[in-house]
Amino acid sequence: MAQSVWGYDSDNGPERWHENYPLAKGDKQSPIEINSKDVQHDSSLSSWHASYDPGAAKTILNNGRTCRVVFDDTFDRSVLRGGPLTGAYRLRQLHLHWGSSDDHGSEHIIDGVKYAAELHMVHWNPKHGNFAGALKQPDGVAVVGVFLKVGNTPKPEMKRILEEIENIKTKGKEAPFLHFDPSILFPKSRDYWTYHGSFTTPPCEECITWILLREPIEVSSDQMAKLRSLSKNGENEPVSPLVDNWRPPQPLKGRTVRASFK
Repeated sequence: MAQSVWGYDSDNGPERWHENYPLAKGDKQSPIEINSKDVQHDSSLSSWHASYDPGAAKTILNNGRTCRVVFDDTFDRSVLRGGPLTGAYRLRQLHLHWGSSDDHGSEHIIDGVKYAAELHMVHWNPKHGNFAGALKQPDGVAVVGVFLKVGNTPKPEMKRILEEIENIKTKGKEAPFLHFDPSILFPKSRDYWTYHGSFTTPPCEECITWILLREPIEVSSDQMAKLRSLSKNGENEPVSPLVDNWRPPQPLKGRTVRASFK
């Protein structure tokens, strides 16, 4: 498996990532399956707060593995703080993982439940100097995970991202994505689970404090179909739908999952 071509197919997918990225077999890998019975309620966990500047949004792109929105992180203009975190973490990008049908697609699994998709908001700790430096530290990155569930009262907020999909149909396409406040994508409830884990894509660095929101947001089946209309191939290649870009759950290996709620 060549270094640059990890993906989600049988020849380059999650089962083979460790061949080039040995960390993928580490002790603190993500995602995980969360079982309520094994979770510890921690009354010392405070609420988390995001203060995002809509002017920080820059571009949206299809990199052949996901749809990503990129934000300006050159200073503390969009930050996450509180909860399990110490200090402010800067928002760098958000991206999604989804399935080939509405009954699966999320990376984390909650009491056996798979959601249609999972949104990841990636933040890094500026005390480590830059993003590359943060990747080498256990407290380097914080990711807020939001589950997307298919329902009849879809959240209008996802519309903005999905409207832009027309402009990034194929791998390598990028379009301006300005004036967007990603906090509109959060559910009403601030309840969360937290644990220490990794990126769910190679090199799978174990630098992440996960904040997984208990309450999913709703999308429509049509909205999910729109995500699946992206192609993982470039514009002069045959269309190959970008679907099932999720990593299966990894062993917990003695880690504790804490909950902010009872």
